[in-house]
Amino acid sequence: MNKQNLIIYDFNELFSILIEIKSNLNFNLLNVSKKEFSELKLDNLSSYLIITKKKIQNLENQIVLNNYPLKITKIIEIINIHFLKIKFIQQSDIDLGFYKLNLNSRKIFNDKNELSLTEKEANIIIFLKKSEKPVSIDELQRQVWGHNSKLETHTVETHIYRLRKKISNKFNNHDFIKSTKLGYNIK
Repeated sequence: MNKQNLIIYDFNELFSILIEIKSNLNFNLLNVSKKEFSELKLDNLSSYLIITKKKIQNLENQIVLNNYPLKITKIIEIINIHFLKIKFIQQSDIDLGFYKLNLNSRKIFNDKNELSLTEKEANIIIFLKKSEKPVSIDELQRQVWGHNSKLETHTVETHIYRLRKKISNKFNNHDFIKSTKLGYNIK
């Protein structure tokens, strides 16, 4: 994964301190003035956090440091905690084409609707999405349910049937989980 970027906004004193210990930091440093900030393209940065003395209106991912004095170790701790939160949020949504799956809430959603899933349903979708080829019933039993032998019941088929029905009813999508001779897949 790309390194995270700490943008130090109009805070030269902090930049001077952090640049001295840069080799011990696990993020990139960018020092920007007010003028440079307006030209900065935040969309081009994979992950960023802005640290400033005064809050910048209508901007996410920022830390305002205005309670002094602060130890540098405390500042770095605050920065690292914020980066962990950003990473957690970024990793919580899985792109499923027309939909996204939020792992924290176990909800699948698009621009118009959202649907709550069980933990097993979310695990089925994740496993099918990660697989590049159709997944057999036996493999789903082993990987999602943790069973090593064939079950007498139709557990996998029942879960897939119910999941398809839920998605079909909520999103009017009858082709989200495809079934082939080789198994199930999500395109």
